[in-house]
Amino acid sequence: MNKVYLSLGSNIGNRLEYIHEAVQMLHNQEEIKVVNISSVYETDPVGYEEQALFLNIVIQVETSLNPCSLLEQCQNIESELGRKRIIRWGPRTIDLDILLYNQENIVSEKLIIPHPRIEERAFVLVPLIEIAPDIKLPNKPILLKESLQLLRDREGVRVWKQRKNGEDVFGLFGS
Repeated sequence: MNKVYLSLGSNIGNRLEYIHEAVQMLHNQEEIKVVNISSVYETDPVGYEEQALFLNIVIQVETSLNPCSLLEQCQNIESELGRKRIIRWGPRTIDLDILLYNQENIVSEKLIIPHPRIEERAFVLVPLIEIAPDIKLPNKPILLKESLQLLRDREGVRVWKQRKNGEDVFGLFGS
């Protein structure tokens, strides 16, 4: 099984419901098991700033899928949940990004892993470090939490719904 970290974000409609549905759709696939979920963070938009605030999480999954097949599954989920790609970095019902796939460096026409902007985005680093505090990028000596300390936009990432220790992996979405 491959150890993978995914980032999920939404800023249209019922943001938490879109994230929950995407996580459930991933988990319902035979080849994917969701094993950890961060707290939910409300974040300021990055890039195109004239839009609503996002909710973001990072999840850890175990999968037998190769990176390209996993990307295809993520894009299918985005499509099923109404994602429209109109404005770069614009509003979306759901966004799924593969952050890390094992400790591999992967460069293809469709996919770059680790995600090329992972170290620039507090809305990714904060939830990722929450569930994997000692994580590093492949072939890099420093922990990602050290990269986070160098970012200026950390204040744009706020806990919106805290996951409690000991809670089952889907407890965050309970009533």
